[in-house]
Amino acid sequence: QVQLVESGGGLVQPGGSLRLACASSVSIANIYRMDWYRQAPGKQREAVAGLRITGGTNYEDSVKGRFTISRDNAKRTMYLQMNNLKVEDTAVYYCYLRPSVYSATDYWGQGTQVTVSS
Repeated sequence: QVQLVESGGGLVQPGGSLRLACASSVSIANIYRMDWYRQAPGKQREAVAGLRITGGTNYEDSVKGRFTISRDNAKRTMYLQMNNLKVEDTAVYYCYLRPSVYSATDYWGQGTQVTVSS
C-alpha cells in the first residue's frame, strides 16, 4: 500500500509563490508516473503537471512557465513549485502516483488547499 502526503499549501497573494510537496511511503525512483492534479470548487479535477519515469514532464497550458514539477528520489518526495500565482489557481491540489504501466491500482494523496487572494 502506497501512502502519499501532501504539504505546502496555504494562502498567498496574487503574484506570490508556493512549493507543494508530496511525500511517498515507498521509493519513487522507478515510479512510472507521478502527477499533480487540482480541483477548484464546483469544477472537475484536472491534471496540472506530470512527471514520467523517462524524466519527461508535461504541464497544463495555463501553468506553463509558472509551475515546475520535480522529484527527489532520496527523499521519496515530489514537488510542485508554483510561481506568479493567480486567483484562478485556487484549488485543492492532489498528488497522484501510478507505480507502473501495468498497475491495477493508482494512488492519491489527501490534498492540500491553495488559496490565492488579495
